Amino acid sequence: MTFRDLNLKKPIWNALDDLGYQNPTTIQAVSFNVMMSGKDTIGIAQTGTGKTLAYILPCLCMWKFSKEPHPQILIIVPTRELVTQVVSEIEKLSSYMNVAVGGVFGGANMSTQAAMVLQGLDILVGTPGRVLDLAASGSLQLKHIKKVVIDEVDETLSLGFRPQLLRIFEFLPAKKQFMVFSATLSEEVATFLDGYLIAPLRIEAARAGSPLEKIDQIAYPVPNFLSKVELLKFTLDEAPEHAKILVFVASRSLADRLHEALEPTYEERLGIIHSNKAQNFRFNTVQQFQDGSISILIATDLIARGIDVTDVSHVVNFDIPENPENYIHRIGRTGRADKNGIALTFVAEKDSTALQAIETLMEKSLTFSPIPEEVALTDELLEFEKPKLDIPGKLIKLPKRENVGPSFHEKKAKNKKVNVRYDHKKAMQEKYGKPKKKRGK
Repeated sequence: MTFRDLNLKKPIWNALDDLGYQNPTTIQAVSFNVMMSGKDTIGIAQTGTGKTLAYILPCLCMWKFSKEPHPQILIIVPTRELVTQVVSEIEKLSSYMNVAVGGVFGGANMSTQAAMVLQGLDILVGTPGRVLDLAASGSLQLKHIKKVVIDEVDETLSLGFRPQLLRIFEFLPAKKQFMVFSATLSEEVATFLDGYLIAPLRIEAARAGSPLEKIDQIAYPVPNFLSKVELLKFTLDEAPEHAKILVFVASRSLADRLHEALEPTYEERLGIIHSNKAQNFRFNTVQQFQDGSISILIATDLIARGIDVTDVSHVVNFDIPENPENYIHRIGRTGRADKNGIALTFVAEKDSTALQAIETLMEKSLTFSPIPEEVALTDELLEFEKPKLDIPGKLIKLPKRENVGPSFHEKKAKNKKVNVRYDHKKAMQEKYGKPKKKRGK
């Protein structure tokens, strides 16, 4: 099947030809006609299967020119990086169309974004918080919205954007079409959507939670942070020359710690990205990783969703994610576009519960391999890895006393004095037996 088999507009065909896109992915092919019908849609497909294009194409096909300056299509995504990516894709696909598209997100000047919105847009892409800010301030009118897309809806909700979404829904007109996309769809998210979508059609291009078949998943039993660092160094040294290696860690502090450990050896090839980094730094680092300027990128789960980085050969789970679905998103960064990928997972003893949850979700067990002999393991634990022991003799908090009145004791004699007004005449009478008269000058 090719894009010519879809009922696209000629300008979109021309843009696809310029981009070299010929064959739609499964989610793009099966969801197109459903969304073109105007019915609410829930699309489920694994990361890397082209969900972004799956909703952009029907949105552009259903867009109609209007003299109104207010947007007709609203696309909500969880991160600023994804805003930039979606805006870029729309601009490429609408290069032969007179479509005005803009992106808004937090951390940028709101006045500048408000001015852009007021100039007139057809499609608005934004994070929930900033879209709500602009709508509440009156800079953005949502009453003309006809299509609402929520991309990575489960991640959007898990990041705490539920209140913002609910407020945004209040600004929307009664008649509209919802198009919701995600790699996974939990029962909690499904229940949330049931309250707002009308008889939605569910399209599942791949069963939620199933691993990508083109990814070799290998696990290593590694006891601690320093041993993980040594195994990672061995992996980096043994990887092919043109390999792109994405390393996931559990937190920002661990990302910084790992970057510090690797920087002396891999400084020119190494990059890092997490939410504490400045916006421009994050954009530039992702771009450098994309164009090959750096080949090793340390990241938190921020980048696991939506960032379009191609040709990732290896994904290394330096830490196992607590949420098993994040494991699917992480390894989904490799094995894309008909290429094979490798996913390595470092498993410590404390990770047994998280590992079991991942294997249950995938309905598949990870294959464990022995650690190469060249890797020097250590029993040394860093301070944050050491178990926290209860201190003996810890003070016990006494129960609160009840029915106890205020304390009371008899005042000392010197404290019983009261302040009185000084009477000079009386004092003189008591001292001299008669009033003392003032002498004239």
